[in-house]
Amino acid sequence: MIIILYLSVALIAIAFLVLVIYVSKMLTSLRETLKSVSKTLEGLETQLEGVTTETTVLLQKTNALADDLKYKSESLNSVVDAVKDVGTTVSKFNGTLQDITQSFDKQVEESKEKVSQVIQWSNVILELRDKWKAKRQEKNMITPSETGRVRSR
Repeated sequence: MIIILYLSVALIAIAFLVLVIYVSKMLTSLRETLKSVSKTLEGLETQLEGVTTETTVLLQKTNALADDLKYKSESLNSVVDAVKDVGTTVSKFNGTLQDITQSFDKQVEESKEKVSQVIQWSNVILELRDKWKAKRQEKNMITPSETGRVRSR
């Protein structure tokens, strides 16, 4: 019985030794894996620092671009306002020209009859003048047998 006890203790010792060997191999493998993970994390940390730096630079450029766009937008607003004012001025000027044209058309329409009368009177006066000139020339061109002398002008 004692032999069984010694054999049991020896078997337990061997099993414990085998367990220790497997645990040791597993811990060694785990240590190598953790080293690899540590190296990977160091690489990731380096890359993350680079990305962080690039992100910071990009954010600064984006902020500068946003400020520039804001400034240009404000400048453009003043240009748009000026163009709108020019449009309003042109519209008012066009309205004024239309009013003047309508007023002129109305005056022409109102004075059309007067102009017609003036033209008719002018024609009458011109005809009278032509007749008067003709009579005068007739009078100045009297033949010598009638008066004995020729008048000349």
